[in-house]
Amino acid sequence: MKSFIVAEIASNWEGSLSKATKLIQESKNAGANAVKFQMWRADDLYNKKHPNWKFIKKSEITFEKAKKLKKIADKVGIEFFCSAFYPEAIGLLEKLKVKRYKIASRTCLLKDSYSLETLQEKSITKKPVIISMGMGGNKIKIKKIFSKNKITFCYCISEYPTAFKKIKWNEAKKYDGFSDHTLGIIAPIIFAVLKKRNNAKNIIIEKHVKLKNSKGPDASSSIDTYELKQLVHHIRKIERMKF
Repeated sequence: MKSFIVAEIASNWEGSLSKATKLIQESKNAGANAVKFQMWRADDLYNKKHPNWKFIKKSEITFEKAKKLKKIADKVGIEFFCSAFYPEAIGLLEKLKVKRYKIASRTCLLKDSYSLETLQEKSITKKPVIISMGMGGNKIKIKKIFSKNKITFCYCISEYPTAFKKIKWNEAKKYDGFSDHTLGIIAPIIFAVLKKRNNAKNIIIEKHVKLKNSKGPDASSSIDTYELKQLVHHIRKIERMKF
């Protein structure tokens, strides 16, 4: 079994290129396969009266910022990709030659006026897509949109953090991906064991990652890079196990 482990940075880079650089480097050192960021426009998702508006706006990833982050990741030797929340972002990311895309739970709801177009733009690339549907959505419709892409659906509960007891393991093991928002690293380790026992060939594990003293809105449901290193270590051991 091979596990593709994604360090989901989200807003934990806090709009700071130096913090982003450190997160990318430490994720690489921890053994993660990729770092993932989120490319959205603050005005699309948030009200300017939001109490964290300044932080949110600072964490918005423009094309110039994405280009810098991709360059850092390339230099470090770790894959860079994004969840893209608006159609124009796909063309920008294509210029950076990303290898895959993430489809966030919010986008799968197709409630935003631009969500369908965003999905269609991603499908046109014919690149692999990782899809979370923790908020719901029409799976049949999503599959139809991405009929020419390699799809990996992730078991996901869109609560931050997610209570461990809410995970339905009999359901989770039906998926080849696990986008985890529980505290700590136990849940993705259990998922890896279950998939190994079921003779899975390839799985994807996504976990929010932060620097040790991060205080951003995603920090409460994230592990630090030391915990990420522990997680990767255990997952690699599970890959080599024989049942």
